[in-house]
Amino acid sequence: MAASGRPEHQAPPEIFYNETEAAKYTSNTRMIEIQEKLSERALELLALPDDESCYVLDIGCGSGLSGDVLTEADHTWVGIDISSSMLNVAVEREVEGDLILGDMGYGLPFRPGTFDGVISISALQWLCNADKKYHSPAKRMQVFFRTLYAVMRRGSRAVFQLYPENSDQLEMLTQQAMKAGFTGGLVVDFPNSSKAKKIFLCLFCGGQSTALPKGQGTEESSSNTAQMAGRREKRQRTALKSSRNWILEKKERWRRQGRETKPDTQYTGRKRKGHHF
Repeated sequence: MAASGRPEHQAPPEIFYNETEAAKYTSNTRMIEIQEKLSERALELLALPDDESCYVLDIGCGSGLSGDVLTEADHTWVGIDISSSMLNVAVEREVEGDLILGDMGYGLPFRPGTFDGVISISALQWLCNADKKYHSPAKRMQVFFRTLYAVMRRGSRAVFQLYPENSDQLEMLTQQAMKAGFTGGLVVDFPNSSKAKKIFLCLFCGGQSTALPKGQGTEESSSNTAQMAGRREKRQRTALKSSRNWILEKKERWRRQGRETKPDTQYTGRKRKGHHF
């Protein structure tokens, strides 16, 4: 990505992601496909239990494309984003996660130990910019990672897919995360390919020391191929849970739990224009 074409160089995120830009995320098939693949990979690195539904935070959730992947994996999620236009699209798409308008640089407004895992797709690099005169990237990172550590359950993970502009940004983000108490580091998929290379910051919150997952497209990752294929097959089976009957059963289960649930209509379980499953 050329420096001049980077969104964070054009305008602050709440301005760049206006109604026009937000609409692209549900009309551009290529963009949807990329977001889905990145979200699936982040969920894979999150290594949540296969046999239970977890409570996940999606930072920079945008129009809810990454949340769709969490929903298909049967996880409950909350999304936070700085762009009201992006969140409006998510509401129009009737995503299943709860949505919050907020700037991650001001910290995360949740109770301690709330989340079983955290994902973020293409958002973390925005913390490296000073969009306002009083913004200090280092201080915003410090507030963000400190509050992130607090709201995560001990032993859980946070996985950030990001597009850093340079190695200095990566170093600054990693250092601030470690100062907040995290362990972990970078996982790089296909490091020798300029086109396929993807960078993930994988953080561990407390608990026992854990080895970093291996990046895809590396010699070290070859032994994990079967395990990854098995998880991918499970996600594909889970994705079949978009039938009307399954959705009606889940909504009824949510009602019994006292959760706010939209009324059933003739459109329940039907794919809508702009939805992506």
